[in-house]
Amino acid sequence: MARVVCVHGIGQQHVGESQLYAAWRPALADGLTRAAAPPLAATDVTCVFYGDLFRPPGRTLSVQDPPLDASDVAEGLESELLLQWWAEAARTDPAVLPPDARTLARTPRTVQRALNALSRSRFFADVALRSLVLDLKQVRAYLTDPAVRAEVQCRVAAAVTDDTRVVIGHSLGSVVAYEALCAHPEWPARALLTLGSPLGIRHLVFDRLRVGEDGSPGDWPGRVEHWTNIADAGDVVALVKDLRPLFGDRVRGHLVHNGSRAHDVTRYLCTEEAGRAVGEGCGDG
Repeated sequence: MARVVCVHGIGQQHVGESQLYAAWRPALADGLTRAAAPPLAATDVTCVFYGDLFRPPGRTLSVQDPPLDASDVAEGLESELLLQWWAEAARTDPAVLPPDARTLARTPRTVQRALNALSRSRFFADVALRSLVLDLKQVRAYLTDPAVRAEVQCRVAAAVTDDTRVVIGHSLGSVVAYEALCAHPEWPARALLTLGSPLGIRHLVFDRLRVGEDGSPGDWPGRVEHWTNIADAGDVVALVKDLRPLFGDRVRGHLVHNGSRAHDVTRYLCTEEAGRAVGEGCGDG
């Protein structure tokens, strides 16, 4: 029965829970070593998988994303998030030309310029255009489609047991994890670790959070005693690095350096900061 439940982010539609576990657990073990925390047994860690919900039907013999382009970026959340990624990439990467006043209105040309600019950034250098567009659509689907949201939350709930002490959420998974803990104050988890989180993006993410019938965005997540949020300074997805203004001063924030793969979950997990957060949550104290 898992003591640590891990929730992945966007862009995982072509893997599965076993592959996620094979990547996440060793990285987490290294983080625990860096923090001089007790190791976890193989059965102490489980990975929730929901990426299949975003895999297009009828393509089970292919690993290719659908042929998406700039015209497929929908007005509203998708285009607004894309422009915020562009602005953040330009702020942290000198190779990316910044947007200007002409980008305040969403047009096909603006979206194409944003995609072109991001393709030159270190952050998105290895991401195909169609994959980037699909990532935007996954964020929108979770935040705006009640059926998708309900199924993802159901899978998290199925993984949490009486033994669960830590929930880890990466990228969009941090949104999933936060909402799940808020909606289930009866869960025994006492630590939340969020990595490369977009939770602090007002309007697009924060104001769309669903935290139970009586809750509201910004509420403390359930019975959690310790919430640690870790971001890389160059992580474009984690637009807001400090979550305390929205969620309170109890959130422990850390900036780390993940090199060229700023949003990579394994680079987050192997840090001393992540190991300390998990070790504290799993401890007897």
